[in-house]
Amino acid sequence: MVTYPGGVDEVFRALADPTRRSLLDELYREDGQTLHALAARFDMTRFGVMKHLAALEDAGLVVTTRRGREKLHFLNPVPIRLVHDRWVHKYAEPWAAALSELKEGLETTMEKVFEIYIRTTPERLWDALTDPEVRAKYNFGAGIYTDAWTAGSAYKMWARGEGGFLLGEGEILEVDQPWRLVQTMRAHFSPEAEAEGTSRVTWEIEQIEDSCRLRVTHDQMREGANEQLYGGWPMILSGLKTWLETGELLTTPGSLLYT
Repeated sequence: MVTYPGGVDEVFRALADPTRRSLLDELYREDGQTLHALAARFDMTRFGVMKHLAALEDAGLVVTTRRGREKLHFLNPVPIRLVHDRWVHKYAEPWAAALSELKEGLETTMEKVFEIYIRTTPERLWDALTDPEVRAKYNFGAGIYTDAWTAGSAYKMWARGEGGFLLGEGEILEVDQPWRLVQTMRAHFSPEAEAEGTSRVTWEIEQIEDSCRLRVTHDQMREGANEQLYGGWPMILSGLKTWLETGELLTTPGSLLYT
């Protein structure tokens, strides 16, 4: 059985409040906002906005990161994707799944932060990120291949096995096994994504009791970058969680697109 960060009840409880939905709408419109910026848009006290943001964080719908003295808030669509995968995708047509994904193409802050909790060990999670056969099970059918998992090494993302269909490539910037992995990424899966050039992806793993918190930060994208470059992360992370916790593959449209 797939587990949910904080429990699926917390996700529905957080979404039931109209102010919290409005906060998510604000982060959907412009990601990475401070408390001060968000509070200015609501007719309530700063403390009231803080309480609503705390509830959204507890449900995993908002994640935060520090930038100097500022604390930035990011919309995390992964819990919503998990709810979709649990009850909806079995009945949905391919176009319905595409429409249900949160679209962030009009946002101006081109740094995306995604967070998910997985009942597994750091070592097993690391293997799932770096083993090409396992990676292909949840990453649109694409495995990751490199001569060495060390800083400065090149890697390629091949679908249908090494030397098949090249979906992406880049350089490994940092390796702290099994806690942190930083890579550049240049997409080749579409002309639109390829035209965006090189961006950066940071994987951070933290063990929390019998689970791991995985945070993925996709940044160094140009303002207004094409959504194809980063829109697939909720599906990828949902597939990763499902595989590690159940050993099953998601059949969501696109999950195994290039297999």
